[in-house]
Amino acid sequence: MDLAEIWRVMRRRWYVLLPGLLITAALTAAVYLLVPVEYRSQSTVTLLNSKKATVAFDGNPFLSTQASLTGMADGLARNLNSDGAKADLKSLGVTGVHEAKIADNALGPYMWLSVVGTDPAAVLKSDEILTTYAEKRLLEFQSQQSVAPDAMIRMSTIVPPQKPEAQTKARLQFLVMAGALGFVLSLVATFFVEARKRQRSSPGRHRPAPGDGGEPGAPPAEDAGDPTATLRMTVAHPAGSGAAGSRTGGSP
Repeated sequence: MDLAEIWRVMRRRWYVLLPGLLITAALTAAVYLLVPVEYRSQSTVTLLNSKKATVAFDGNPFLSTQASLTGMADGLARNLNSDGAKADLKSLGVTGVHEAKIADNALGPYMWLSVVGTDPAAVLKSDEILTTYAEKRLLEFQSQQSVAPDAMIRMSTIVPPQKPEAQTKARLQFLVMAGALGFVLSLVATFFVEARKRQRSSPGRHRPAPGDGGEPGAPPAEDAGDPTATLRMTVAHPAGSGAAGSRTGGSP
């Protein structure tokens, strides 16, 4: 079946295709209205060496880096993603879904703190709370180990919580899925109806009854496939057995 034939079928069975397309449009509109737009705000923080460890660098923490800081950043991120931290953040007013992780392709102890939600203002506020809470948790970890204040690892905000940006990828995927599914089902229904119509109107579905139509002397329909049918007719009606036979019988 080529494109021209497909188009002819769609045009001939428009009464099946059109309702399907209308339902697809309604379904797509419902997805557009029911699936809200999500917004993301993200901040970037880094862990810095303690004041005691930066004495040799004139107190500049960016000149003193240690591999242990990356390990600490990983441990802090895991704690911020725990159920306990989620409960604490919720009580502090964080809404939406938050995430803490080591920044992609980071060359140091850099972390991304992000919040996703449907209200841009609430998302920005939640990301600010998350950033403050992360620094608080870092100090609590070290206080639990009785670390001296001058030897504590510190946190610095590199990029403050950014203005929330719309995340349309998920919504667009749902819209494409709804539209594609509805269109495909509409085509399937159209060609299904076309196939049923062709089956009903195709010739040879009903065999004629014996003796109905056909040429005189032709074998019945049920004998059409029997090679001996013609032979039986020839034996029953031999050539010359009609009028010629009558003339022969009346001659002296």
